[in-house]
Amino acid sequence: MVQRAPDIVQRARLGRATFPDRSFADQFPHISTPNQLQADLADRLPDLAGKGGGLLMITAPTGDGKTEAALHAAGIMARASGASGLLFALPTMATADAMHRRVRDFIGANVVGDTALTLVHSMSWLAQPLAADRTPEASNAVITEETRTRTEAGRWLNTSRRGLLAPLATGTIDQALTAVLPARFNMLRLLGLANKVLIVDEAHAYGPWMHSLLVRLLEWLGALGAPVILLSATLAGRTASSLVEAYRRGAHHFEPQQIQPTYPGWVYVDATTGRLTTPRQVPSSRQRRLQIQTHQVRWDVTEADHQPPQPGTRRHTLLRLVAPVLAADGCVLVCCTTVEEAQRTYRFLNASFPALNAGDNLRLLHSRYPAWQRARITDDVEAMFGKPGPDDPPGRRPAPAVLVATSVVEQSLDLDFDQVISDAAALAQLLQRAGRCMRHARQDRSPGMGQTPRLMVLEPVGNDGTLEPPRTWGKVHDTSLLLRTGRILADRAEHGINIPQDVQELIDAVYADDFADRLDSPDERTALTNHDGTRHAQEQAEHHVAQMVLIPAPYDLMDLADLSNQGSHPVDEELITTRLGADSGRAVCAYTQPDGTLTLDPQGQVGLPGQRRGLTREEAVLVARHSIPVPGRWLQGRNASHEPPTPWTRRPALADLVLLPMRPQATNRWVCTVGEHQLELSDVGLEKK
Repeated sequence: MVQRAPDIVQRARLGRATFPDRSFADQFPHISTPNQLQADLADRLPDLAGKGGGLLMITAPTGDGKTEAALHAAGIMARASGASGLLFALPTMATADAMHRRVRDFIGANVVGDTALTLVHSMSWLAQPLAADRTPEASNAVITEETRTRTEAGRWLNTSRRGLLAPLATGTIDQALTAVLPARFNMLRLLGLANKVLIVDEAHAYGPWMHSLLVRLLEWLGALGAPVILLSATLAGRTASSLVEAYRRGAHHFEPQQIQPTYPGWVYVDATTGRLTTPRQVPSSRQRRLQIQTHQVRWDVTEADHQPPQPGTRRHTLLRLVAPVLAADGCVLVCCTTVEEAQRTYRFLNASFPALNAGDNLRLLHSRYPAWQRARITDDVEAMFGKPGPDDPPGRRPAPAVLVATSVVEQSLDLDFDQVISDAAALAQLLQRAGRCMRHARQDRSPGMGQTPRLMVLEPVGNDGTLEPPRTWGKVHDTSLLLRTGRILADRAEHGINIPQDVQELIDAVYADDFADRLDSPDERTALTNHDGTRHAQEQAEHHVAQMVLIPAPYDLMDLADLSNQGSHPVDEELITTRLGADSGRAVCAYTQPDGTLTLDPQGQVGLPGQRRGLTREEAVLVARHSIPVPGRWLQGRNASHEPPTPWTRRPALADLVLLPMRPQATNRWVCTVGEHQLELSDVGLEKK
């Protein structure tokens, strides 16, 4: 067996990836000249990295080439530390899927040795992408054959537990964070991370719970001397300090050092010495002034489309803002807070501008479509509004056009619009959305739109003119941060926001402890102080529970049993999660045909798999590609008719699915009743009526 071990390891694709010393220009020949951030890192990081692990933090606006800078830096840090792999971790499955293609291309051209690459998230077994112009029913040959390429990991590595053992991976941050929860096989995940460069994208995008998990993970990676790269477009100074200090503590450097990020810029921490370099600020090649307009509106999204909007309402204001852009043949992004509001907004704009939809220039993007349909819509949207290429034909970018979307457009989608209209949100999110405005230099931009990016914010107010978030928003946004953001935007309305010069100052200002004290109105101070108290209490509660759940920090570990849930203080299994309090479920819509049979398509051509026999892997993939994420409360009150075929429950990846037998209601509209809820599937996705 010992003699066979090398062959077994090789066939399992558990070898070492090597990052040859190549210049930035050689790694990215499509970039004619590295920007100043990329060039500065390529020039200075090799001397700082030395011989060992470290943490690199890069802060820069969206579209400033952080991904390329991180991949180049990963090679430098891998060579310095002896790391033999890479994990690129992102906030969501959609962003991980998109990044997987970019990482695969980079690895194919720049990494040697064992270059087995896995995609790791809960749905990564559906990794083979669908062609944009195909439905799953027409793509069985594509999705069932396991293609063997130089950069594709074998079947043994493509499991939820083993994926991080592959030398190279992209995936959701959850896969890495689970390593510091007392979950089964958490040490297997930590083993997979120990000899990799971990790149964490959108490091600002995590709430108190996930931030606590990330802090503990950085402590362990610091103890292991594993290289880490953190990327962010909007990272507050105190958040940056907590992440850097966590890595230093893990590496046994306990004397605190505060960090004030430079923007754009980078900072490096040496794991061996604990030395924190002076943050490097570099000029941006994309300096611009973002014009800001805040419109206080009464929320009327739930009004019927045929009801004329009244002045001062959201719908009326939306028409006023969209119409001039369309008249100038421009493209506009309308970013909504919830899926339901995006669906209603799409319908309202469709009724108001029928010529748009007739030309397929009004699009809707959110998460509540079947997986295959969302993937196709995302591909279409990126083709319509993505970065212009040198060989693009005239008219590739539609004009005029509108994309109505939710926050799915904030991260890792390279989209470009002439104007962005957004519901109120925290400043960091608004800046992310504004990064999709005038993002690229392009020849097909309408002259009537000028060259100045514009962000229009719709702020919901009550009859007294004060902020009043709609109840339908639930806990999507913290009222304290909305109030603080609203005041900052009001102060900046006249002169705008200089990007990138003003960004770090404004992000830190939103979280300033003395923010309320600087307000003139006693009523405003009292209101903000009360909301601040609620926010701080929630943050402290999540942090406290996280400390109870997490495995011990490496410097506090006394008993190996505490690395599992079998130690002296076992915790509730429901708390062993990377997404605290997530109310989520998954459903598959099955279409009821006239003879009572259920199919996966309205036409009745694709039968429901698993009704008469077990599921093949190809059929399991087909079912999963029709799954839709839904709020868990929508599925309460389900009965036997909503139970999926028994073979589905024997597949771990399908076991939680709920079957929704849909009945035809009208053309392209299908309905299903679950308890007290009536659900409808149409061209705008799944919704509760």
